[in-house]
Amino acid sequence: MIRKPDGFDSQKLFIQPDYMLKELDRSDLTRSLHVGDIGCFPSARYHYRERKDGCDTPIFIYCAEGEGWIVLPGDRTFRVAEGQLAVIPAGVPHRYGASAEDPWTIYWFHLQGDHAGQLISLYGLDAGPAPLPLGTRSRWLEGFEQMYALLTDKTYSVPVQAHAAQIARHMVSTAGLTAGRTAQDKKRERYLEQAIRYMTDRLSDSVTLSGLARHTGVSKQHLIHLFNRETGCPPIEYFLRMKIRRAGQLLDLTDLSIKEISAVVGLSDPYYFSRLFKKVMGCSPTTYRKIPKG
Repeated sequence: MIRKPDGFDSQKLFIQPDYMLKELDRSDLTRSLHVGDIGCFPSARYHYRERKDGCDTPIFIYCAEGEGWIVLPGDRTFRVAEGQLAVIPAGVPHRYGASAEDPWTIYWFHLQGDHAGQLISLYGLDAGPAPLPLGTRSRWLEGFEQMYALLTDKTYSVPVQAHAAQIARHMVSTAGLTAGRTAQDKKRERYLEQAIRYMTDRLSDSVTLSGLARHTGVSKQHLIHLFNRETGCPPIEYFLRMKIRRAGQLLDLTDLSIKEISAVVGLSDPYYFSRLFKKVMGCSPTTYRKIPKG
């Protein structure tokens, strides 16, 4: 049987240097919580990891696509499906891996410091894999990308490390507050999923609020309220952010020019596209393309 701890196509992997971990343990601002190792394993076929004595830090695993599994003491086996967050507390023996039929894509990180375990207990995140609402899923991925970019760009900087820790704290608390929903919440999420699916199919085109409301069967006002509540921004702004995220993927994975990518995501004016990209991503498309990734 093939078993791989890492080494997947287009993976992202960052290991905190030992000297930095020691410095973070000494700093008052990061001693209670800081990010350890962090990574993303896309379509991680044959992924497998076993720690018979557990890990000295809690592990947060978000499954973005596909499936996997986790086995904890007492032969407690959990299926981890798309959209679920699984947390393995420190010191708990475990093994986990990707489904053979539909291998998972996971975004994961380790947290260190006393507050890591306290946050897990506070929100009950060690009760088993929990589904995240759609809005929380997108915020989780955005938070991961921010942390990863910060840590890989300026590993040596304690202020940057402190900021990454605050992003992680916000991600964990947001997941804790939103995981597990009422029937009414699930109904709202279905509307949101329907709207975002409609947007996803039209990333190279334009979308109007009226058309989106007709498609989902809710009023424009309710749709705006729903998006603001779940994603933190109104529908059309969320749609533009989706376009920019897609543009970021094209910048990373293709040699298309800025003008060509602008056209692909349905923004005919390259200058407007560049301004919008910088507003959303914090840097210009050209600078973003030069940032080392993976």
